[in-house]
Amino acid sequence: MSAPYRLLTLDLDDTLWPCKPTIDRAEAQFHAWLARAAPRLAHAHDLSSLRRHRLALYQSRTEIAHDMTALRRVSLETLLAEFGYAPPLAATLAAEGVAVFCQYRNQVEPYAEVAEELRQLARAYRLVSVTNGNAEVALTPLRDCFHCSLTAAEVGAAKPDPAIFQAAMRWAGASPATTLHVGDDPVRDIEAARQCGLGAVWVNRTGARWPDTLEPPLAEVTDLRALRQWLAGARL
Repeated sequence: MSAPYRLLTLDLDDTLWPCKPTIDRAEAQFHAWLARAAPRLAHAHDLSSLRRHRLALYQSRTEIAHDMTALRRVSLETLLAEFGYAPPLAATLAAEGVAVFCQYRNQVEPYAEVAEELRQLARAYRLVSVTNGNAEVALTPLRDCFHCSLTAAEVGAAKPDPAIFQAAMRWAGASPATTLHVGDDPVRDIEAARQCGLGAVWVNRTGARWPDTLEPPLAEVTDLRALRQWLAGARL
């Protein structure tokens, strides 16, 4: 019997690489830039208060809540204006600051097995990365591992909204029955995919406990090597 899946959609952050170290490095580089470019703002706001400002914006500006880069740019531009920077300069500095952050945001370090396992999987399946974040796969070490990469910003909605799964299936010409999603987040990945009729495999690298309030995933794996082994079993 042939494998039931032809399309694999894969989350990025904390599924293919650890997210926090990457973000922490990018934030540190950004704040160092801010101290040079806008010292008054950098003196008044540390990374924690800047995050709180973005969170408030995320909650109030629902039209851009799915776009992490736009949220960061609008937040920074707003704060710069509040600190007396004229609108044209505030817009220019905000764009520069976001560019600094994004440069380091894409300097990810994939988990050890990921690149090789993706290459193996790509021989049998169409691979599409799907993320709520603002990492650009084309600028990461995994640039050659996917057939297509989609972000929430591009499709106009963030998981658990079904838009990004639907966009991946349209691109691949696949149906829910022939699509499997792989991710680390029980709600935004596994439950969201199931609500679209997709099978879903939970990548649990940290030994976390599955939430009691959710139906168990189709399968639980510790890494992509175990995922490929599980998929091989699904062919039998």
